[in-house]
Amino acid sequence: MSANSMTPQELLLPVRPGFILLTLTLALLANLLPWSGWTAWLAPDFVALIVLYWCIQEPRKFGFLTAWLLGLMMDIADGSLFGQHALAYVILAYAGMFLHRRVQRFSMAPQILHVIPLLLFTDLVVLLVRALAGSDFPGFAYFLGSFSGAALWPLLTHLLKLPQRPRPDPDRV
Repeated sequence: MSANSMTPQELLLPVRPGFILLTLTLALLANLLPWSGWTAWLAPDFVALIVLYWCIQEPRKFGFLTAWLLGLMMDIADGSLFGQHALAYVILAYAGMFLHRRVQRFSMAPQILHVIPLLLFTDLVVLLVRALAGSDFPGFAYFLGSFSGAALWPLLTHLLKLPQRPRPDPDRV
């Protein structure tokens, strides 16, 4: 990659752990909303999206234990097979941490192209665990949430970076 094709890096303030916790709580609550009909198929896994975001943006402040615990909470809240989301989120966290430097260097469109397969793979892990437990294949509409999650990636990135952007100094001209 040449120096001209690289996007300029934005200088951000350190993220506060309380803000990470707030985003994770809101994502968990969004997953628990009573989605029905097509909105149930289109609604992304908000927890997976936030786990991926923090693993890419702050891999030193977000780890496997957090991803695993969030997965267990989703399994309990969902009433699903215990451990399926935990396994999927830990694998997603690993992939996000492994690719974080690469993804951060890209502009938004290539970032989305990285996010789509990661979210699809997360859905696939959950689906495979369910299949091993004897569940039927829900159909390909099951994967629509991964694409809507990737479509939300630019908005999510913009919103979650807002508290980290330095405020302009009013004394500076």
